[in-house]
Amino acid sequence: MRDLMRKAVTTLAGLVVALIAWAALVRVFKIEPYMLPGPERVALAFQKQGGFLLHHAAITAYETLLGFVVGVVAGTCLAILMWLSPLARRAMLPTILVSQALPVFAIAPILVLWLGFGLASKIVMTVLFIFFAMTSSFFDGLRRADEGLIDLARLYRVTRLKELLYFRIPAGLPALASGIRIAAVFAPMGAVLGEMAGAKGGLAFIMLQSNARMQTDVMFAALVLLALMVLILRFSVDRLTRRLVPWQVED
Repeated sequence: MRDLMRKAVTTLAGLVVALIAWAALVRVFKIEPYMLPGPERVALAFQKQGGFLLHHAAITAYETLLGFVVGVVAGTCLAILMWLSPLARRAMLPTILVSQALPVFAIAPILVLWLGFGLASKIVMTVLFIFFAMTSSFFDGLRRADEGLIDLARLYRVTRLKELLYFRIPAGLPALASGIRIAAVFAPMGAVLGEMAGAKGGLAFIMLQSNARMQTDVMFAALVLLALMVLILRFSVDRLTRRLVPWQVED
């Protein structure tokens, strides 16, 4: 609890400093509100349209969480399959690499065309954003088990499945935790990018509409909610991964 309070105070202090710097920048350089609204204008936008903003933030949060869970589970399962089967590894690895080489801005409109403006295209976009990090991190962790323990297991003729369960997966947990923490940061980006390609709601939907109407304060309010979403998801995942591998996750 003491560590949690210390981190919360540090985070709040950083946010306060950022707000002060933001307000000072607007006042000193006399920046027009339509270019960069001050914190007070963004707060006023929250006051006037708080319910509207939270409704669309909930849509983006739902898309992010679903895509995050699907991406983590799929990446973990694929990493295990690639370790168990060299044939599967040779067949799937090029496809995974190609999926990361393609520009996501080009893929997003195609997903909307195939899957529509609903939830499915946003989930797939989020999965594409985090899939490679999850798969590659956990796969590397599975391959980096203690060679002495692996030799001992093979000496006693342990089956490949038992080697995976009792030696490889425990050794790969720190890498899995690292992949999950990375995925927590990029998952909201995938959902937002999917919304920008076409959506009926969400924070990106608000940003596009506000930008077209020159409502910069509303757009910044949506950005603030998106930033808070990333921080909350990252903090929650960090707490969970500490329970997963408490002996190797650093403060």
